[in-house]
Amino acid sequence: MTSEITLFVNPTAGRGRGARAAQPAASALRAAGFSVRTVLGEDADDALVRARAAVEGGTGALIAVGGDGMANLALRAVAGTRTPLGLVAVGTGNDFARALGLPVRRPDAAGRMIADALKCDRIRDVDLGRVGDRWFGTVLASGFDSRVNDRGNRMRRPAGRLKYDLAMVAELAAFRPLPYRVRLDDGEVREIEATLVAVGNGSSYGGGMRICPGADLTDGLFDITVVGDCSRTTLLRVFPRVYRGTHIDHPKVTVLRAARVEIAAEDVTGYADGEPLGPLPLTARCVRGSVRVVGP
Repeated sequence: MTSEITLFVNPTAGRGRGARAAQPAASALRAAGFSVRTVLGEDADDALVRARAAVEGGTGALIAVGGDGMANLALRAVAGTRTPLGLVAVGTGNDFARALGLPVRRPDAAGRMIADALKCDRIRDVDLGRVGDRWFGTVLASGFDSRVNDRGNRMRRPAGRLKYDLAMVAELAAFRPLPYRVRLDDGEVREIEATLVAVGNGSSYGGGMRICPGADLTDGLFDITVVGDCSRTTLLRVFPRVYRGTHIDHPKVTVLRAARVEIAAEDVTGYADGEPLGPLPLTARCVRGSVRVVGP
């Protein structure tokens, strides 16, 4: 492996933590003997072009500094290549880093771990989800949770997690279960009433909400969590349990597994790794071993 590696930085991640985290991570990598080049970009599209150029140019690893959005952008540069991905997780959610067992909001520790892993060749292949030409590492969300995202994205204030807490309260007041059409692999289309359908390559989204607690990044399958036709009262009781992953024991919750899933519902946006994919219907495939990751 070449000793030159690339830091892929989102300076705005975590309200400025991305820019602040780049320096201690870079220092840890340089102290381990690596030559570090930093890629920023004027916007997401420009940053992706630059990251892909670094990968095509033979960088030894692409190290994304930011949150799940930055990790998702980095996946678009490295998926299907032999270039390893490392994560210095300093965003709001950091769920892909959690799934990989990497430090969260500790850039110096993440830099040291990545440096040691690269030197010791601790690199493994993990699965990704794919929708069209878009990759995701954690969860494809649709339904109640994606409508909370929609509303939160429209809100100017407040900043951070509080905005999405307020968006959730507002959505609860208006939400009704949705008629979904779901097809797993080559099976029959299922018509169901559901509050949400979450397609998990990883186990969590939203900063540790373990919506698909049994998801395994290496089994070639999605865990698909279907929350059925809940009343608002039931949803309020069940939703807090998602942080422990115990919501799957509720009779209104079903977990399915498949390598390919088609989901359709009217007026619903799909979000993957917290980023909008577009309106349903969407078809997601679990692509086994599609990215190499640096980790513990």
